[in-house]
Amino acid sequence: MKKLAKIIFIIVVVYVFLQVNNKWLVVTEHVYESERVPASFDGYRITQVTDLHDAIFGNRQKRLIEKVRATNPDAIFITGDLIDSNRYNLENSLEAVRGFVEIADVYYVLGNHEVATRKMTEIYTALTELGVHVLPNSALTIARGNEQIIIAGIEDPLMGYTTQEMLVMTFEDVPSGMFTLLLSHRPERFNTYVDNAVDLVFTGHAHGGQIRLPFIGGLVAPGQGFLPKYTAGTYEDDATMMVVSRGLGNSVVPYRIFNLPEIVTVELRTAK
Repeated sequence: MKKLAKIIFIIVVVYVFLQVNNKWLVVTEHVYESERVPASFDGYRITQVTDLHDAIFGNRQKRLIEKVRATNPDAIFITGDLIDSNRYNLENSLEAVRGFVEIADVYYVLGNHEVATRKMTEIYTALTELGVHVLPNSALTIARGNEQIIIAGIEDPLMGYTTQEMLVMTFEDVPSGMFTLLLSHRPERFNTYVDNAVDLVFTGHAHGGQIRLPFIGGLVAPGQGFLPKYTAGTYEDDATMMVVSRGLGNSVVPYRIFNLPEIVTVELRTAK
């Protein structure tokens, strides 16, 4: 009887551990300080949501929405894999987006899972009808006071273009010298962002490496394989900084280990 009780206890502990790792939302805050940030955008706050994969956080996504609201964003960036191609349920994710658009302007680029569903038009249409700024290899000029920045987005390479080709398309009509924020799904393309002198890039896709170990970090990520280089946090090279979010949901592997679902915020500051 004691042996059975011990087995049940272990099962319960493991179950609780896995549920916490999948459902306990955390917020990671970063500050981006540069002389290139226009003074009017000093203090501008961006909240990034990525890789939801149709996961559910509370009734009608209430926990996720309220967590995002508490970050007090000026803009919300969704950087792909809003849905999961293995269990496509757009409505689950639209519940979250309906809440987001009531908080701040929302900007979106697709990820590889949207492409895999072949329902990109349906997804783009649904998001546009909610008031989301969809950025399929395009750029928007955002004004604050009498100054402007660029918010741009590129699609996933599965759409048939290389990252370089998409960046060229996206920025061909953007005046040189403007401060640029880029939404892109894939962190493994970091060198291409650097080569194109993008100021600040927001990415996901790596799921934090799925399993994270102390002193090692993430173990595996799509597009990077084992012991991936870009899984979480910020990376800098030359004039470019890339933010990689661990994301929120899962796909093929159903559990995150030592890798809590993450919302990221970045505050822009003008270097004095």
